Amino acid sequence: MLSRGIVVGSSYRFASLVFTRPASRVCFNSVVGSRSCPAPASRISRPPSVSISISQRTIMASTTSAQAAKAANDNHDAFKSASNLPQLDPVEGAKRAAAYAAVDVHVKPEHEIIGIGSGSTVPYVVERIAQQGEQVNAKRWFVPTGFQSRELIINAGLRLGDVDSFPSIDVTIDGADEVDNALNCIKGGGACHLREKVLAEAAKVFVVVADYRKNGSQLGTKWTQGVPIEVAPFAYAKVLQNLVKMGADKPVLRMGKAKAGPVVTDNGNFCIDAPFPETQMKDPSDLLKRIKLLTGVLEVGLFCNICQAAYFGNQDGTITIKSADGQVREGVQFDVSKPFAFKA
Repeated sequence: MLSRGIVVGSSYRFASLVFTRPASRVCFNSVVGSRSCPAPASRISRPPSVSISISQRTIMASTTSAQAAKAANDNHDAFKSASNLPQLDPVEGAKRAAAYAAVDVHVKPEHEIIGIGSGSTVPYVVERIAQQGEQVNAKRWFVPTGFQSRELIINAGLRLGDVDSFPSIDVTIDGADEVDNALNCIKGGGACHLREKVLAEAAKVFVVVADYRKNGSQLGTKWTQGVPIEVAPFAYAKVLQNLVKMGADKPVLRMGKAKAGPVVTDNGNFCIDAPFPETQMKDPSDLLKRIKLLTGVLEVGLFCNICQAAYFGNQDGTITIKSADGQVREGVQFDVSKPFAFKA
């Protein structure tokens, strides 16, 4: 259920919304397919055909009617949750519009495995998916890129999966720190880019969502903190030295803001932020390859030739959509209060 309020106990707050943690349909370390963690519907074999009596037909008809009524209630609840949304400031409103539009277009009823990324726009992705209703979401598994998205999935009452069990994903929606005109991205502001890239490459469709501040023409113009690089802790000093030799301008080990010492990723590693000159940022694919060759580097926050579409929410409530084929649609109208009405 969606509710507004203060975080209490196991509730997790994002923006002005709180998802309360349900007690069911959450699998942690159980083996998928076991009695404690049943497999998705498509993986359960059908029982053999049997004859059906008149009384059984009556029961089945009643069950079908009940299911139809439940589906109607789900749709009604989705409409209410979409039409009674809280007012947000322009930036948060832009994030919500981009996330909602991307979900409406790319998260289809037949999708069973969905990757959930990280960042400040992703909570609105989960919010929109939850509005699709319990009936459709009960058939799905949701794979997180990190602790934040894991908590969002659990607190929304969605089934938690992992990439070990689901190495092939129907669609992954993630945030981005900057996206250029070729849909190359800088990601890793939240230090989750290793897992984010695994889910991006595992997905049949990878989509990014962000607000207008992340919409750039060339990488490094909007996001100026540098290229995020996840490194093994014992190798960070040597990697810093090699990055300087490559031409990086004062790369630094990222330090924690609410703790003493460096930022530690979900994988137990360190993160380096390495600014590069414009001449090198013009070819992010080449820069990515050269950084990845450095011993001690585990992953680089340059996502090249992976993204199929990018959605940017604008201050005026419209959306800008960039596609992998080079098309850019600006000023696209989208009403977040109307559930699932948007078409790309």
